[in-house]
Amino acid sequence: MEEIANFLFEVGMLNKTPRTGFRFLGSGKESVAEHILRTLFIGYSLCKLDPAADELKVLRMCLVHDLPEARTGDQNYMYKKYVTVDEEKAVRELTEHLPFGGEIRAVLEEFNEKKTREALLAHDADQLGLILQLKECGDLGNQYSQEWLNIAVRRLCTDQGKKLADRILQTDWTQWWFRDKSDWWVNGNRK
Repeated sequence: MEEIANFLFEVGMLNKTPRTGFRFLGSGKESVAEHILRTLFIGYSLCKLDPAADELKVLRMCLVHDLPEARTGDQNYMYKKYVTVDEEKAVRELTEHLPFGGEIRAVLEEFNEKKTREALLAHDADQLGLILQLKECGDLGNQYSQEWLNIAVRRLCTDQGKKLADRILQTDWTQWWFRDKSDWWVNGNRK
C-alpha cells in the first residue's frame, strides 16, 4: 500500500507540470494532467467510432501516455533539441515497486511502438488534444496557431482521427455553448 500511496502522490505532480510548448506559441496554458483528461475523453470518443478497437486498452494508453512527465517534465520540441531525457529510466523507477508496474510498462511500450490499432488511436487522441488547444488559440486570435495545427494534423494516423480533426477545424471553439441564444441567453431568464 505504501508504494501505491507514493505512486498516487507522484501522479499529483502532473497537476503541477505545465505543458511547455505553449510558451513558444505565446498563448494557451495547460498542465499535463489537464491534457491527460482531455486525451482520455478523445480516446473514448475515437473508440466509439471504431468498435473493433479494445476500448479499455486505448483508455489505459491515454491515461498513462505522459505519466513519465511527473519525473521528466514536459519536454517540447525545442527543449528536446538540447536535453536528452531518459524516459526508460523514469518509467522503470516509477513502476519497479508497484504491484501493477509491469502493466504500466507494457501499456507505455505498446503506445510508444505505435503498431496496434489501439496505440494509433491513443496517439491520435494525444494529437487531437493539441489540435483542440491550438484551434481555441487560433479562434482567440493567435496568428501562429495555424502553422502548428498543420503540423499536428499531419501526425494523425487513423481515418477516425483525421475526420475528427477536420470537423474540429471547421467548428468554432465557442459553438458548444454560444449557439444557444434562447431567452435565457438574451434576457438572463432561467425558465
